[in-house]
Amino acid sequence: MEDLIKEWATQVAEVELSSTLPRRWTHTQGVAKRAVEVSQVLGQGAGLLVAAATLHDVGYAPRLAVTGFHPLDGARFLRDEHGADERLVRLVANHSFALLEAEERGLREELASEFPLLEEPLLVDALVYCDMTTTPDGGRTTAEERVAEILGRYGDDSVVGRFIRRAAPEIFGAVGRVEAALAAQPR
Repeated sequence: MEDLIKEWATQVAEVELSSTLPRRWTHTQGVAKRAVEVSQVLGQGAGLLVAAATLHDVGYAPRLAVTGFHPLDGARFLRDEHGADERLVRLVANHSFALLEAEERGLREELASEFPLLEEPLLVDALVYCDMTTTPDGGRTTAEERVAEILGRYGDDSVVGRFIRRAAPEIFGAVGRVEAALAAQPR
């Protein structure tokens, strides 16, 4: 079953991103690869993590950009067009502290009421880790370098810049918790 959801997620993300947003597709593939690497700390949530990592940025696809806020647009697409698993949809909607960016955009109540945050802290943290340790080109990076890259790309005074500065301590905390869980794994 886990293999089926991962295959489905890859097909959906590839269709929506590969031709219209090839760099975003490359990032997505890197995030999914990182999810496979860290899935050992999750046990039964491993397939869900990989699927969410694969689909986390699907809302950037031009045909899906209704609100212009990719976590919300992607989650609605997965729910409405694919009837996707609720946990998966909620992970995509809330990935990488999206609630803070939703607040900057005036969409906090909409996101929070439609897609409540999952009460699975390690799973939520693992998706943050995968996204925030992957460059736009799919390579490895540190969370600090990733936050700096995002700030450089969008600018300090943009919606994304304001969001990422506010979210940085939370991002670093999530990454630290996943790194600690990985370090505690038997070798």
